[in-house]
Amino acid sequence: MPRYSYVALDARGQESAGVIEATSQNEAVSQLRQSGYFPKTISEEGKGGRVRAPKAPAAPKAASKGKSLSIPFLERQTIKGKTLMIFTRQLATLIDAGLPLLRGLTVLSKQEPDPVLRKVTISLAEAVQGGGTFSESLAGHPKIFNKLYVNMVKAGELGGVLELVLLRLAEFQEKAQKIKNKVVSAMFYPIIVLVIAIAIMAFLLVFIVPKFEAIFADMLGGKPLPALTQFVIGASNFMKNNILLIVGGIIVFIILYTIASRTPKGARVLDAIKLKAPLFGDLTRKSSISRFTRTLGTLVTSGVPILQALNITRETAGNVVIANAIMKVHDSVKEGESIVQPLEASGVFPPMVISMIDVGEETGQLPEMLLKIAEVYDDEVDNAVTGLTSLLEPIMIVFLAVVVGTIVIALFLPLISIISGMQQQ
Repeated sequence: MPRYSYVALDARGQESAGVIEATSQNEAVSQLRQSGYFPKTISEEGKGGRVRAPKAPAAPKAASKGKSLSIPFLERQTIKGKTLMIFTRQLATLIDAGLPLLRGLTVLSKQEPDPVLRKVTISLAEAVQGGGTFSESLAGHPKIFNKLYVNMVKAGELGGVLELVLLRLAEFQEKAQKIKNKVVSAMFYPIIVLVIAIAIMAFLLVFIVPKFEAIFADMLGGKPLPALTQFVIGASNFMKNNILLIVGGIIVFIILYTIASRTPKGARVLDAIKLKAPLFGDLTRKSSISRFTRTLGTLVTSGVPILQALNITRETAGNVVIANAIMKVHDSVKEGESIVQPLEASGVFPPMVISMIDVGEETGQLPEMLLKIAEVYDDEVDNAVTGLTSLLEPIMIVFLAVVVGTIVIALFLPLISIISGMQQQ
């Protein structure tokens, strides 16, 4: 039976070469594909020339009607976290079901509704088919796949457990998105109420109060107005006469805040304030600890070296104060020392977290302990969100009532004086 030399890609995109017995070249291609390989070139032993194997079908490109204007810097280059989470879980499911990586990427590229992710998935499939590893292909799209994602996939490739790592990634993204949604929902309510209160106050001061001021001037005949009414009318005149100054001040504040948050010192100060802020500080601290422990635990469990895992965790911490503490942990571990001392010195992590990490380090179960801490703090975030929401609802209702009620009372006090004078007459 003829023997054929081949060069093929395995399910992880790694190139391998070998010899296979088959009655024909087509049968050799079929045998390789049934074994989970994608042949690049096949040649019969003893004969010159190589024949390139047929390529796997690429995802069809959407037909475009007419010419479309494409401006690169205006095109969306990122995707939502939920979209990436669904993609990761679907790819993990396909690979776990026995589909080769290249076939899984091709299937997902055909059904992906997000145009950005569909384009990236096609690019990934082409890179893997060309002989590159999956992690190297992911690293070529840093705006979609961050370092945490790439390094976990790389660890999965090296350990031969890519489907398991992808499942962990999907679970990690689901839990991180869940915590993020809870924090956003806790802050959404007071912000909406505050915006409504400011809008109502601005409308009353700019449009309603001036009309009452004219009525009072005509009906009171120069008599002095109550102090509260004078204060509200003064605020109305200031807002009318300085509307551009007020809007400009708000814009300048936003610009200064943005600039400060992008400088190392400014970001450190602002993030420290976020951790110590009343009401929201405790929630921010708990969500940051949950993110830190889950990220580090997931990375180490997936086979990423501890020093590399600490670097990735620092970059994805989301808070400069936490990131600085992680950097000190990295330096300590690099010198062969314990994780506990720098965490304790940072003053950010509660004693319970430090004690649990200490126990995990002593017993050699640090990754499991980190994931356990993340689960505990997920529940803590739940409780913090529930408590914060129940506390903010009455506070914001009272705030809105005080703002609107003060203006209404200020406008009715002169009317009471006018009605009293008319009754006396």
